[in-house]
Amino acid sequence: MAINVTGATHDIGPAPGRVTERCLQLRLLLLWSIPVLCLRLCAQDLAPRAYLITPLHSNAVTLTWSWYDGGLNFNGAIPVKDARGTYNVPVFSLYHSFRFFGRSANITASLPYAVGNFTGELFNQERSVYRSGLLDFSARFSVNLYGGRAMELPQFSKWKQKVLLGASLKVVAPTGQYDPNKLINWGINRWAFKPELGYSQRLGNWVLDGYAGAWFYTTNSAYFDTPVPRPQTEAPVGSFEGHLSYDASRFGRLKALRAWASLDGNFWWGGITALNGIRNLDTKQTGSRLGATISLPYTKRQSIKIAYSDGTYIRFGGNYQNLQVAWQYSWIGKRW
Repeated sequence: MAINVTGATHDIGPAPGRVTERCLQLRLLLLWSIPVLCLRLCAQDLAPRAYLITPLHSNAVTLTWSWYDGGLNFNGAIPVKDARGTYNVPVFSLYHSFRFFGRSANITASLPYAVGNFTGELFNQERSVYRSGLLDFSARFSVNLYGGRAMELPQFSKWKQKVLLGASLKVVAPTGQYDPNKLINWGINRWAFKPELGYSQRLGNWVLDGYAGAWFYTTNSAYFDTPVPRPQTEAPVGSFEGHLSYDASRFGRLKALRAWASLDGNFWWGGITALNGIRNLDTKQTGSRLGATISLPYTKRQSIKIAYSDGTYIRFGGNYQNLQVAWQYSWIGKRW
């Protein structure tokens, strides 16, 4: 009997009916592993200034390139040693601001693609796999609850931020590349939702941001298992995120056009998975990341943003480096 693990075929023992130690180990691998890319690209986001408002009818196109490299720490939940991944994720995003019951609101839609290589040792044998394909489409709706009414450009140019309170909902749709016969996939084959509350306060040139939210997941009806894929569930993942940024300079009259730099950090926990109703407490996630971001406008409508982050404490899920470079083109107007 054979099964496909990370794209390679491995013999796992004698014919059905005879259970070996290796067969039991591989059974644990299939039963309690989690989607690696989902954890990395969802729970560990760092997004400074996510709740600052913009004038009505603000639009932006953003092209982001992200590089990830590091180890995958499964905390003994699956028998894979020295697992590592290196991959690149270009992302195309659209942003638009509008009026929502008199408050400033915006929506951002993103479509990522990924190319990468993964390696690990399974039963004392080196294994590697290459993956390329679409990740899941995501959209985020954000609305200001206090301190930021919807304003046209003339009003906004005279407005000064003090304290802002906002709320958002991020939705991830299962549109990414997914094969239930493979352990490592770009897509997660389920819906994910993240409601969040955000706080932002300006003190001169300094801006302090804090967010609190949680990821909720629907059931993956065809998770990798043998001989037939089975439904997998995951408990919610709570998260806190904080940023301290400084406005380095201003360009032009609009407050939105300024260079800034920030220190970023987050903490997340939860996410215990279960396959066919059987929970594995070893898959509980606890971790944090620290990083820095710098944004540099170089024309009235274009800017470059560079960010770097690394894991500081990872109990489960992988300690990796992340470098992001983004180009943004923005404009104000009802026409796209």
